[in-house]
Amino acid sequence: MSILPQIAFLLIFAVAGFFLYKRITYLRRNIFLGKKETRNDQPEARWKTMLLVALGQKKMFKRIIPAFLHLLIYVAFIVINLEVLEFIIDGLTGSHRIFEPFLGSFYGVAMNIFEFLAIAVLVSCVAFLIRRNVTKVERLTMPELKGWPALDANLILVIEIVLMFAILTMNATDQILATRGVEGYALLNGLFFSDMIQPLFVGMSDSSLVIIERFAWWFHIIGILAFAIYVTYSKHLHIFLAFPNTWYSNLKPKGEISNMPEVTNEVNMMLGIPVEGSQEPPAEISRFGAKDINDLSWVNVMNAYSCTECGRCTSECPANLTGKKLSPRKIMMDVRDRAEEVGKSIDAGGPGLEDGKSLLGDYITKEEINACTSCNACVEACPVNIDPLSIILQMRRYVAMEESGSPAQWNAMFQNMETSFSPWKFAPTDRFNWADSVKNEEAK
Repeated sequence: MSILPQIAFLLIFAVAGFFLYKRITYLRRNIFLGKKETRNDQPEARWKTMLLVALGQKKMFKRIIPAFLHLLIYVAFIVINLEVLEFIIDGLTGSHRIFEPFLGSFYGVAMNIFEFLAIAVLVSCVAFLIRRNVTKVERLTMPELKGWPALDANLILVIEIVLMFAILTMNATDQILATRGVEGYALLNGLFFSDMIQPLFVGMSDSSLVIIERFAWWFHIIGILAFAIYVTYSKHLHIFLAFPNTWYSNLKPKGEISNMPEVTNEVNMMLGIPVEGSQEPPAEISRFGAKDINDLSWVNVMNAYSCTECGRCTSECPANLTGKKLSPRKIMMDVRDRAEEVGKSIDAGGPGLEDGKSLLGDYITKEEINACTSCNACVEACPVNIDPLSIILQMRRYVAMEESGSPAQWNAMFQNMETSFSPWKFAPTDRFNWADSVKNEEAK
């Protein structure tokens, strides 16, 4: 028996592994262009969040129809990968359906489950294609999705459909060969779905069926390996990053806005309040807020790479709903695009972050970040716990503290808060005059 197919499979598998390793290394480097941040507190709460949100798809079910379709694809992705494991072992050993002798009649049951899930993926992908291209759901047709993002979304759905057809074609031709008693093919207990397409192949010769069956097998396994690499260039990277992204979620109450530790420590030292850690004066702050991705934390950058581009954040954003330019989804896509630009520049020996561009200005405008109401609707809506508000607030801090570029009305409010301890311009001693007037009215 020739070992050439095994050698070819091993080479293909090794090449795919190499490219996947290179891409993962590249993505990791890009994510850690962001500043250090430690989020390993409350491990029990983090495990619970990851299991409920990433594995359990908890937040998806706020919209039941797309959630159900997504669940079918998600379950199929997990379960059908068990069959992919068999493909890999068969490819490395030169065997065919290596698990069949060990599982007996249950193997046929398992294959029927796989085929049912393949059909479920087909139906779901077709439904998603219709939602994007026929009914044109509003959140899936916004300006930031023009070009590559729209093509990417459609392309991945078509790829999944083709891969599922490859499974059904392989099983159909395999069972015709087994029925004819061709050596190496085992007859399984009726495969319901692939049996339905057998009439397409029954008139073919054994050699033709073997070619089609082998082609479908090779197409599926090469397609899976290519898909794994492609995902790292796609919005579907969330398939893998959803788990670490939800683990490192911000567990603080939604309305709590984090202070800048450096500023807090400096103020405490000025007031004589003990500062935890070293009693040395705080290091000089290189920049207040965030102008570029290196001013954000690595968690912020990972959030950007985890974005599913589903648009739930934007569809819930009150600023966007009232016609403002702000789109939380675009904010995350811009952060990711800037990280990709810097990463490619570094790999090419270019200037990297010193290319004369920045996230704020070249990608995200002041008009966008100033439109944010800080309501956290985008954070609450995200199915994988991405936090666009954190990025927006850091950029607004930069504009306010480094450029003094906040709107005039905001600056007046800031000054009033600094001098009068309230947004309104009246003396602190007059703060409770309204209460006296109410009391006098009640006394009349």
